Amino acid sequence: MIWAMAVLLAALTFAAIVWLMKAPRAGWEMIGAALLLGIAGYALQASPGLPGAPKASPAETAADTAEVVEARRALAGNETLSGDKWLMIGDALARNGHFSDAAAVLLGAVEKDPNNADAWLAMANALVAHADGTLSPAALFAYQRASNAAPDHPGPPFFLGLAMAQSGRLVEARGLWAELLARSPADAPWRADLQQRLQKLDAFIAQTQSQAGGNAM
Repeated sequence: MIWAMAVLLAALTFAAIVWLMKAPRAGWEMIGAALLLGIAGYALQASPGLPGAPKASPAETAADTAEVVEARRALAGNETLSGDKWLMIGDALARNGHFSDAAAVLLGAVEKDPNNADAWLAMANALVAHADGTLSPAALFAYQRASNAAPDHPGPPFFLGLAMAQSGRLVEARGLWAELLARSPADAPWRADLQQRLQKLDAFIAQTQSQAGGNAM
């Protein structure tokens, strides 16, 4: 029964992407391959008979993901829906927790336009979310490509710093955010939020160092 539901969900997702979101016909094969890859991963790793481990509710995960998508658009100065269909589909998948599928779909956007900084950034965020907040080499590569495509875009250093902080690379995260803050215009809409995050990170780093020093005594 569980396999039938998984296949049905994949079929419905494909139909929604192709017909409701009007994905380009040239990308149908890639979308189908991404969904099949997800089913294959489930077949290899899933254990539906085992008790579930405690985790965030789907509503909480969806809310967090939606906030990341909106924050990325705000940093890009694009709070409305983008005209890039690949990016729209990727965002829709990410909002619903399908991070691996989102990254696969966004690959179509960067293959079409390797200088699409927003698509590279969205892919990087999806890869980080898929890895439960861990900064993987693939995600780091996508962040670097986003930064190379748009050196003045505040999104890549902001989200790369966030991913580094989540992965325990606190000093590197602080360096990225401090540099971004230094070059941000005084009236930048993200400046106040970045300052608050940097202050909290500084406090956390100081607390961590203090605890480490106490344990060494």
